[in-house]
Amino acid sequence: MQSQSPPRRRIRPRRFAGLSAVTALTLAVSTSAGTGNPTALTTAGPVNLTGTSALVPCMIRGGPDVQMTEGLPTPPGYSRSTGTVRALTLMVDFPDAPGPGSAMDRFHEFFPQTQEWFHTASYGRLDYRPETPVTTWLRMPKRFRSYGIERGAPFDPGYRTLVQDIVATADPKVNFRDYDLLNVLVTPNAGPSALDTVLSVTFAGNDDAPVADGVRIANASFVYSRQDDGSGSYTRTGYRVLPHENGHTFGLPDLYTQDGGGAVGHWDIMSEDWGADNDLLGWHKWKLGWLDGSQVGCAAAPGSVEYSLSPLYKAGGGKLVLVPVNPRTTYALEVRAQGGNDEAVCRPGLLIYKIDATVDTGRGPVTVYDSHRNSGGCTRSPNVHTELSDAPFTPGESFRDPRHGIAIQVLSMDEEGNCRVRVSRG
Repeated sequence: MQSQSPPRRRIRPRRFAGLSAVTALTLAVSTSAGTGNPTALTTAGPVNLTGTSALVPCMIRGGPDVQMTEGLPTPPGYSRSTGTVRALTLMVDFPDAPGPGSAMDRFHEFFPQTQEWFHTASYGRLDYRPETPVTTWLRMPKRFRSYGIERGAPFDPGYRTLVQDIVATADPKVNFRDYDLLNVLVTPNAGPSALDTVLSVTFAGNDDAPVADGVRIANASFVYSRQDDGSGSYTRTGYRVLPHENGHTFGLPDLYTQDGGGAVGHWDIMSEDWGADNDLLGWHKWKLGWLDGSQVGCAAAPGSVEYSLSPLYKAGGGKLVLVPVNPRTTYALEVRAQGGNDEAVCRPGLLIYKIDATVDTGRGPVTVYDSHRNSGGCTRSPNVHTELSDAPFTPGESFRDPRHGIAIQVLSMDEEGNCRVRVSRG
């Protein structure tokens, strides 16, 4: 649930009238999304993210004091997020918490569901391959308690020692050079229940991590306990903590805050990863290299422009419109509907949210705007933030930012969920 990294060395709608002259613009349909060879896309992703000149005004950037920024491009050091990504997955137990049953039972709590989730979310652009060269419990030399692991624990000294012990114990059977990231599936009887304290954590972009086989273990996710809410859905949804944690290894920040998931709700797995399945925001998909520049619009110039957007879960077509406020902040527009990884969408429509690249992970870098504030939402699915469940705007509804002279109108939505949107800037 949480991401950690040491300091890097070198994360009510209103109607609007009086529009100026309209220039129509429909986003080009991408013929490659979801159909290409994933292994041919290894040059895409967070580090090598590029954009056309038309998108440059919308490529907001974070400051050097932000640990994990929403800005573009994602800083170096994180795992690549396109092509074939090999995830070394080890099941670990301790002398005072021996793993119950087979270690591969623990593995199958997360796979193949996690790789299927990433395949769907990325339109086939991420070929995520979990590999388990050690199929038994990897017994640590020290008791679990001796590592001093608790929620919010820093990398030093406990996690550094744990990583060193994992490397030393696994080294005879593992060549760490063969993998892009590390998943440590800790025996669920080590530490408290996730209902009491969520220990799961990721250390991402860690340029001070231990070295194994000549490579630094810079992107490592640790999963503890079981996220079982008692609703009976664990076998179907309990795996989702891992794609959340792996999202950090790709450079994505936490979108929940100390107050919970009220800023973004269930619209991104980096906000809520319990309960019903959900997807990533379109901004994150672009940031990870899963959307082409032709699928993104940038409404930076004065005047009005119209866009056609198709539901985010479908491959191809226009997916994201950005309305920059300044070099660090932008509004983002996308269409969300039930399908793919989005199973809890009870009100399809245009999702509007604001991204601030100067706000760090876990402090609210993204804010979703609610089209029906204080309505109580439209779903009762377990662990879904109900108030924001009906956030999307539908035809006839508008959003306005008078201070910056920005207005957004949903003009129409057809039976396939495709939306026509008008963005106006004063």
